[in-house]
Amino acid sequence: MRLFVFAMILCSAVLICAAQNSSTNQASIPDASSLMKQIEDHQRKLDQTRENYTYREIVVTRELDKNGGVKKTETEEDEVFFVNSHEIDRKVQKNGKELSPDEQKKELDRVMKEINKAQKTPPGHAVDKNDVSVSRLLSIMKVSNPRRELLDGRSTFAFDFVGDPQAQTHGVAENASKKLSGTIWIDERDREVRRLIARFDDNFRLGFGLLSVGKGSNFLFDQKLVNNELWLPTNGQAHLVAHAIGLIGYRADISVTDDQYQVFHAEAQQLPEAKLTSSSAKR
Repeated sequence: MRLFVFAMILCSAVLICAAQNSSTNQASIPDASSLMKQIEDHQRKLDQTRENYTYREIVVTRELDKNGGVKKTETEEDEVFFVNSHEIDRKVQKNGKELSPDEQKKELDRVMKEINKAQKTPPGHAVDKNDVSVSRLLSIMKVSNPRRELLDGRSTFAFDFVGDPQAQTHGVAENASKKLSGTIWIDERDREVRRLIARFDDNFRLGFGLLSVGKGSNFLFDQKLVNNELWLPTNGQAHLVAHAIGLIGYRADISVTDDQYQVFHAEAQQLPEAKLTSSSAKR
């Protein structure tokens, strides 16, 4: 889901920004230069390993009425894999049903286009023009309150962050980043994002003001160490409040669950129809 792709980009940006400010905020947190080198070296190695993995992602969207009751529930099951370090999602089921032959063909065509774009986009760069690069987010986020906290018995660095309302931005993703605040947790041993919680502190308008994401919309992103080898997403949650001209309002709770981590056959990497080995990792 694009929402959680954006979450990962935001995670990386806040992590780097936190590293740049850590030495002046709290002496016990590693200095910026050494921490950044560790993060970059580790991520470069993990990007190579991540190309070998695929996993299942189930997205459940519950549309809510004004009182918070569930009006409609939709589910989607995707296969997630990586090409040139970029995430690719292939839809395999909708509302518990397999895609029809026509739907499968359309989905395969879409995925092949995404693969082609990913192969032409260097690692670390945004594939979609509406995405935002880590380097740009560095100038948008302010990080504060560095500290250590335990998550699942593992030590993490925790930082609070907030978008800078005075930052000069361009494009939807950059503009949206100015409205965000939250907290990020980084695993101390592995130098990986463990959890991110973010929320919109103000309404954010899209599409010439015809649609806005409402204040109070929020999301949570989690990932964990898989197979003692690689950090991958495990779950996410979002609460979305939106308004559009002619509509009273849209509210939804979205939950994302990632599991069934598997490894590609070496000869079948980066192909959406690739045959997988038996499941080799469970969280």
